[in-house]
Amino acid sequence: MKRSVSPRELPYGNRRRWLKALGAAGAGAGLLSPSVRALAAVTAPGEVTLPFGNGTRELVAFPQKRPLILFTTRPPQLETPFEVFNDGLITPNDAFFVRYHWSGIPTNINPDAFRVKVSGHVDTSLELSLADLRQMGDPVSLVAVHQCSGNSRGFVTPRVGGGQLGNGAMGNAKWTGVPLKRVLEKAGLKPGAVQISFNGLDNPPLPGSPDFVKALDIDHATDGEVMLAWAMNDQDLPMLNGYPLRLVVPGYYGTYWVKHVNDIQVLDKAFGGFWMSTAYRIPANACACTPPGKGPAKTVPIGRFNVRSFITSVQDGARLEAGRQVVLRGIAFDGGQGIAEVNISSDGGKTWQAARLGEELGRYSFREWKANFRPPAKGGYELRVRAVNRAGQSQPMEALWNPAGYMRNVVETVRVTAV
Repeated sequence: MKRSVSPRELPYGNRRRWLKALGAAGAGAGLLSPSVRALAAVTAPGEVTLPFGNGTRELVAFPQKRPLILFTTRPPQLETPFEVFNDGLITPNDAFFVRYHWSGIPTNINPDAFRVKVSGHVDTSLELSLADLRQMGDPVSLVAVHQCSGNSRGFVTPRVGGGQLGNGAMGNAKWTGVPLKRVLEKAGLKPGAVQISFNGLDNPPLPGSPDFVKALDIDHATDGEVMLAWAMNDQDLPMLNGYPLRLVVPGYYGTYWVKHVNDIQVLDKAFGGFWMSTAYRIPANACACTPPGKGPAKTVPIGRFNVRSFITSVQDGARLEAGRQVVLRGIAFDGGQGIAEVNISSDGGKTWQAARLGEELGRYSFREWKANFRPPAKGGYELRVRAVNRAGQSQPMEALWNPAGYMRNVVETVRVTAV
């Protein structure tokens, strides 16, 4: 039975205003389909239980989204059901996860009136419309994984604070826009520029709370790959994924991918805001880890993804037919070196066999892998998958720990039974 979520539960305060606002934005930019405009309510069509303590979650359909795993409504935080990742390398827009930090998110954006400001340590301050950005040379496209820093936090032991996420706070999409480098070149960087800060239209609900502002070092911001994107999988960005413009930072955790970005400032010193100097920091060592329960002596801002791989075609607890061959399938990715090999074990990691790598959509993309598996006899099997990137980096057999539950990338295990 579907349960309608009452207006007071919605992150936007008023359901009619939210749907009207989305419809208005869509009318100007083709943002919403008729079926989305006709939604009568945000609904909860079911539940899912993630495989850790207190893992039961509702599946809720927000505008422009299929039913996703609900964590909070104020602000909206939605996780992609893991089975979506077995349907293809590109994550559909309506299945893509959603993460906000504050509940003051935009619900009514006029794309014709939208402007992004570029100011600070520049020769010329700019106010650019979407049309201006589209006219700054040919658009570029890049397939890249977007992953939350706390993806898989719910599996961390001992448990840590923060959203208890499964493995679905990630997705892979084709992003289209203009390289940030072009925009900065148009403004003209003055000598001594050190960092670039980025702010969006989402705001904290109470005065004095730190606005969500992130920063990149100047060399990173001007590498030609960091992008201001207006399209996702050849469509306008969904509202909940940053419409009409977001920062894309390939290979880096999602905290840097600022949504609804409208304020870019060139700085002549390092940015000292809360979300850089206090939040999203990891232990300053090679493993980004500490002994369980112990805080780090020193921290640095979180940066690139580490190596990850998953089995997507078989779920934990699946029953297979003894003696019958199945093709295991999954995904692997890293922070931009590219995946060089994937290996599979059916005996808990005692022995390994090479998997076959599929098409490479780009070094920041999910990479598909496949491997044959024929359980020789009835009984239990521990399937494990481990990837290696082109720099020789791989995954730990035992999970590493840090106080924030960031960057989990342990070798995944799927337990199956042959009958």
